[in-house]
Amino acid sequence: MKITIIGTGYVGLVTGACLAELGNDVFCLDVDQSKIDILNNGGIPIHEPGLEEIVARNRAAGRIRFSTDIEASVTHGDVQFIAVGTPPDEDGSADLKYVLAAARNIGKYMTGFKVVVDKSTVPVGTADRVSAALREELAVRQSHADFSVVSNPEFLKEGAAVEDFMRPDRIVIGCDSSAQGDKARNMMKKLYAPFNRNHERTFWMDVRSAEFTKYAANAMLATRISFMNELANLADHVGADIEAVRHGIGSDPRIGHSFLYAGCGYGGSCFPKDVQALERTAQDYGLNLLILNAVEAVNARQKQILGNKILKRFDNKLVGKHFAIWGLAFKPNTDDMRAASSRVLLGELLRSGATVAVYDPVSMAEARRVFELDFYDAPELLDAIRYASSPMDALDQADALAIVTEWKAFRSPDFDQLKARLKQPVIFDGRNLFDPTVMNELGIEYHGIGRSVLTHK
Repeated sequence: MKITIIGTGYVGLVTGACLAELGNDVFCLDVDQSKIDILNNGGIPIHEPGLEEIVARNRAAGRIRFSTDIEASVTHGDVQFIAVGTPPDEDGSADLKYVLAAARNIGKYMTGFKVVVDKSTVPVGTADRVSAALREELAVRQSHADFSVVSNPEFLKEGAAVEDFMRPDRIVIGCDSSAQGDKARNMMKKLYAPFNRNHERTFWMDVRSAEFTKYAANAMLATRISFMNELANLADHVGADIEAVRHGIGSDPRIGHSFLYAGCGYGGSCFPKDVQALERTAQDYGLNLLILNAVEAVNARQKQILGNKILKRFDNKLVGKHFAIWGLAFKPNTDDMRAASSRVLLGELLRSGATVAVYDPVSMAEARRVFELDFYDAPELLDAIRYASSPMDALDQADALAIVTEWKAFRSPDFDQLKARLKQPVIFDGRNLFDPTVMNELGIEYHGIGRSVLTHK
C-alpha cells in the first residue's frame, strides 16, 4: 500500500519505518529540513532501540523516503497518517495547529479518495475539525474529491516502540458509519492484516471513542504511578516497605504488577501532556476531574521528593556540597528529557548552592541543550554542572549519589568502588534499584522511595 506519514518525530518515524518493514511504500514528510537531511544522510533524529537499523534497511530497499515536498506527499499516499506534535497550549489543552495545518495541506492537493488517519494524540472531536479543514480546502478549489477521517491512536512506549508496533497488544481504529467510512475501514483492515494473522488484535469503534481511548489509557497509567508514589511517601513515615507492598497487591489479578513502581515522578511527552489535556476537555464540558487533578498534583510534588530528602539529610545547607546524578532522561532507553524528574532535582540542587556531576548513557547531548534552556535566567549555574564520562566518573568527591533514571547499567555497580569514590557512602535512590538491607550490610546510607523500613526497626 502507498502510505504517507506526516511528521518524522517519535510517532511518525516509528510508524513509517515499521510499515515499510512490512512491505508498504512509505513517504515520510516533514517541514523541518534539518530532520529530513539527517534521515537522508543515514541518521535518525531520535534515540529508539532498533529504529536506525529498520530505517537503513528500508531506505536501501526503496520502501521509505523522506522529503519536505508537501504536494508529492499528498499525491503519494492513499492513506495519509497525521503524526505531528500536539504540544500543550497555555491553558493545558492540546494545541492542534500542526494537525489542522497538515489536514489543510492534504485538502489543498488531494485529487482522489484519501483515508486521513489521526495518529497524533488528539482530544475527542479532533476528527470533526480535521474533516472541516479538509472540506474548506476542497471548497476553495471546488473539488469533489472524497475522504474519510479515521482515528488510529498509537500505544508506543519510548524505548520499546519498535517492538510495540511490530507486536501490538491492541490496534484501536475508529471509523464513521458512512460509505466513505466503510471504504476506509476496508483499507485500514488491509493495512493492518499482517498484525492479525495469529489472532485478531484490532478493536473497531466509532471515531470519538477511539480518540478517548488513548487519553483514558495514559490517564489510567499515570494514576497508578501517582497512587503508588503517594502510598510510598506514607510508607516512609509508618515504616513499611513499598516494594513488599507492591508485590502483595500486584499478585491480585484484579490489580496486576504493571505500573506499580514508586519513584520520583513520571515525565516524558505523553503522560503530563495527556493528563492535562483530558482535564481541559472536561472543563470545556463544565466537569472537574478530581482524580486527574490529584494525579497531576501528586506527580508535581513527587518530582521534588529527592531534593527534599537531600535537603533534609544535609540540614538544608547545600552550599559547597557536590552531588553525583545517575540518569537524566525521563525513562531508560531514550534520550527524551521532556518533563524529566532530573530537571527538577538539578534545579533545586544548583539553586541551593550545590554543584553536580551528571551521567546518562544516552541523553548527555540532549541534557546540555535542555539545561541551557532551563537556566537561561541564571547561566552562571551551568558552570556548576560537570558532564561525566561514566557512572563511576560522576562519583568522584561527591557528597552523595542520586539515582533518577533506572538504566540497567546502574543496577549492579561495583559498590566497593562506589564507596571509594564518594566522600561518604550515601545514596538517594529515586527508582528503588537497590535493596535497603543489602545497602545496610555494605555500610551504605540508603534513602529510597517508601523504603525507610530499616530506620523504624
